[in-house]
Amino acid sequence: MAAVKPSLGRVLPGSSILFLCDMQEKFRHIAYFPEIVSVAARMLKVARLLEVPAVLTEQYPAGLGPTVPELGAEGLRPVAKTCFSMVPVMLQELDTRPQLRSVLLCGIETQACILDPVVDRGPSCLIGASSSHPSSPVPHPRPPFLSVPPEHHLGPPGPWATGPCGGGRLLFSQVDRLVALARMRQSGAFLSTSEGLILQLVGDAAHPQFKEIQKIIKEPAPDSGLLSLFQGQNPLFR
Repeated sequence: MAAVKPSLGRVLPGSSILFLCDMQEKFRHIAYFPEIVSVAARMLKVARLLEVPAVLTEQYPAGLGPTVPELGAEGLRPVAKTCFSMVPVMLQELDTRPQLRSVLLCGIETQACILDPVVDRGPSCLIGASSSHPSSPVPHPRPPFLSVPPEHHLGPPGPWATGPCGGGRLLFSQVDRLVALARMRQSGAFLSTSEGLILQLVGDAAHPQFKEIQKIIKEPAPDSGLLSLFQGQNPLFR
């Protein structure tokens, strides 16, 4: 697969939005759930400091319960959904923000609720391959996505940047997770880490919020089981 151009994928606070996908009570059994939520909470704190808008969904909340409190999403009104992709229920929100060039995507179930919004963005989102700053305006209504931050998370989540990307219900679902990450990359999403995205967003140590953000990233993000997937010669990521 051809490498993505290194000039693509820049994220900026004024043209980004954070998607928080389905981190609910009944999903606590998923592998690495606490670590995934921890990284998503980190992204949300930074989004609030940098005034990056954030949206929150819940998958069938009547059956799967509310968003877990440790995400720290107080003040965000969750949008209920039954489809796996966040895009259909968020179209109205996206339409009100024509300046968007990047979606930072955090959540669970890489092979479903993380993969689907990346591939659901539609051809109008494909600027360059998945970049954040095209030379000409991006057709609306759907912005490009960055994609998942892999690593300890993915984030993410082209410019869809996905942050913590889903755990699995059983150990074998790590295969689904790995293949979904490769599929997202093939679809033009950028795999990144939460810290990589955070430092891109703040941009400069002279930023007035940098000291507060420094406190957030002082402790390394927890490993959500993705590090081992990226070691060695993995043919899916060549």
